[in-house]
Amino acid sequence: MWGLVRLLLAWLGGWGCMGRLAAPARAWAGSRGHPGPALLRTRRSWVWNQFFVIEEYAGPEPVLIGKLHSDVDRGEGRTKYLLTGEGAGTVFVIDEATGNIHVTKSLDREEKAQYVLLAQAVDRASNRPLEPPSEFIIKVQDINDNPPIFPLGPYHATVPEMSNVGTSVIQVTAHDADDPSYGNSAKLVYTVLDGLPFFSVDPQTGVVRTAIPNMDRETQEEFLVVIQAKDMGGHMGGLSGSTTVTVTLSDVNDNPPKFPQSLYQFSVVETAGPGTLVGRLRAQDPDVGDNALMAYSILDGEGSEAFSISTDSQGRDGLLTVRKPLDFESRRSYSFRVEATNTLIDPAYLRRGPFKDVASVRVAVQDAPEPPAFTQAAYHLTVPENKAPGTLVGQISAADLDSPASPIRYSILPHSDPERCFSIQPEEGTIHTAAPLDREARVWHNLTVLATELGWSWGPERGWVPPLVAEWSAPAAPPQRSPVGSPVGIPHSSAQASRVQVAIQTLDENDNAPQLAEPYDTFVCDSAAPGQLIQVIQALDRDEVGNSSHVSFQGPLGPDANFTVRDNRDGSASLLLPSRPAPPRHAPYLVPIELWDWGQPALSSTATVTVSVCRCQPDGSVASCWPEAHLSAAGLSTGALLAIITCVGALLALVVLFAALRRQKREALMVLEEDDVRENIITYDDEGGGEEDTEAFDITALQNPDGAAPPAPGPPARRDVLPRARVSRQPRPPGPADVAQLLALRLREADEDPGVPPYDSVQVYGYEGRGSSCGSLSSLGSGSEAGGAPGPAEPLDDWGPLFRTLAELYGAKEPPAP
Repeated sequence: MWGLVRLLLAWLGGWGCMGRLAAPARAWAGSRGHPGPALLRTRRSWVWNQFFVIEEYAGPEPVLIGKLHSDVDRGEGRTKYLLTGEGAGTVFVIDEATGNIHVTKSLDREEKAQYVLLAQAVDRASNRPLEPPSEFIIKVQDINDNPPIFPLGPYHATVPEMSNVGTSVIQVTAHDADDPSYGNSAKLVYTVLDGLPFFSVDPQTGVVRTAIPNMDRETQEEFLVVIQAKDMGGHMGGLSGSTTVTVTLSDVNDNPPKFPQSLYQFSVVETAGPGTLVGRLRAQDPDVGDNALMAYSILDGEGSEAFSISTDSQGRDGLLTVRKPLDFESRRSYSFRVEATNTLIDPAYLRRGPFKDVASVRVAVQDAPEPPAFTQAAYHLTVPENKAPGTLVGQISAADLDSPASPIRYSILPHSDPERCFSIQPEEGTIHTAAPLDREARVWHNLTVLATELGWSWGPERGWVPPLVAEWSAPAAPPQRSPVGSPVGIPHSSAQASRVQVAIQTLDENDNAPQLAEPYDTFVCDSAAPGQLIQVIQALDRDEVGNSSHVSFQGPLGPDANFTVRDNRDGSASLLLPSRPAPPRHAPYLVPIELWDWGQPALSSTATVTVSVCRCQPDGSVASCWPEAHLSAAGLSTGALLAIITCVGALLALVVLFAALRRQKREALMVLEEDDVRENIITYDDEGGGEEDTEAFDITALQNPDGAAPPAPGPPARRDVLPRARVSRQPRPPGPADVAQLLALRLREADEDPGVPPYDSVQVYGYEGRGSSCGSLSSLGSGSEAGGAPGPAEPLDDWGPLFRTLAELYGAKEPPAP
């Protein structure tokens, strides 16, 4: 039924908008004086309106949406209607004879809202246009076929907790693809499906607001709100769409901090140093972020002196630490109060305060093994210098706070007294000098004294047991005593030790006689007036200022004194020319001066000042002194001295040159080992020993020609056997420097020395054949035996072709060729 209604609406819409084609009106008229046809204005013959088609209609056959008709169409079938443009031939088709326009498929207005087409009537036979083409529009009429959608959903929003009613949270927007200008298909209304009674939504704008006051984040932090958008103005039959809005309540500082307990108890050992962590305190605050940051403070002065509290890096916990050293013996516990306060307070929520809380804290100090405590933080002792070894300097005292009766042993760390100037009594702590001290060499001695608590106690079942060594299981014998009275063999782990600095000052004594600050060698002009100042003399006393700072001077006395010394009484003296001038002389004057101090006891010394009498220029500068003038009178001028020095230098140069030449000539005779031809000659003669014979000859003798010795007297020894006794080599006197003589001397020495190999020499071959049935094979001795007659050569011929060459060398006949 609904399909027939839609078809009827389409038909009525098409016919209501059908166009009419009117025939063209032409008139022929002649102009004035010029007969002939005249062109008249043509009346527009298309009469129509827009065509409409309902979207989403799908029938069994194409739907007629309109009809085109022209006035020139007389119903004779000569007119043909053509349709071109958007969708022509595919979406829209036209009956060429009747002009009826049909739609062939379902249309979607959201895809395309209208189509622009071009209609024309032509002659069927000639296709000649009967009317000019005309444009018309086919609009797709909207129906409510699209539900609202939220393109930006789902949404997330944040609103502060405790907000007032009506606080805006977020605005949601839905979109409907239907035509907003046609009906109510795109008219949307917003409603809350889920999220009541906490939130509401404006039906027209989609603004989400809070609906109740004082929503608490600590109770519920997140809400899920479902918003619906419905078209057709929200009436029945409309389409709808929904989205979700996740609303998160942001935190505000509406909760004060609160300690979970009213009393906190901690314990700390007394040896804990400043800054040691004692414990943590945390006040609970339901808020988060900066609203939960807290600051901690100690309210009572008693606790703030020994402890301090600070906030950790997260701003949540209070860190209780030691502020100053603790002592179990003096105080065993501390009680105080700690306050926690929010650092950021919102004035809008002061009514929910106060934003702070207080808790009590009790800290118990635990006893711990402590090292001995010295009676002073540092010691300052004094001792006079030059005292004999063993002089008492002072006493160091320390006590065991845990057990005052425990013995303490004292010692000086070696690195603090490398010179071993002091010693300490181990049991009493008295310091004595171990060597005489000199204040002028070193004033202060900084020692480090170590006090060690032995910690031995008597146990009836275990004997002597160190109380801190719990891992010992077998009874131990009592500790032995060293000669100085200190136990030995005590493990270091059972002893507590502490150190203290001892500064020992060496006091000054008057043990240094005054002396001149520097050697004085001055002059005076021979024309100087009586009483003239020659030199100001300074004195030096190495003793400490205040003990012997005043030094007195005294010069030569008597009428024969050549110079006068005046004490200035400020540690200096003036050397003056007396009223009677000193007689001139060639040698300088030696003026003795006595110096003494006023210490206890007073010390004195005598020094000498050298004064030369010189000839001076009118301006006071020295022209010459008497020693130089004396040399000039003897006839030795400066030029003569220079000539003498030049001659001596030339002689020295000649001596050095001569020595270098002799050394070069001697080095030319001493050739290197690899270039020594004499060694090569001897080496080639040593053919019997080979490379493995390292005792064939003494090469050092050849390399030192001056070390050759003359032949020893007596008959020559045999060379065919090794001598039984090794003859010791005698030192050789200097021999000739000529090489030929040296070789002859070495050869004679080798022939007569029974202890020098080789033994395969000429003499060896001479004795080799005696007593042997095969005879001698030596070619050297074959011509000397039996008066020099040659031996028979037949045996060599019988040896065959292999020894033919050897037979030819010794006169054998060459056998016939085979």
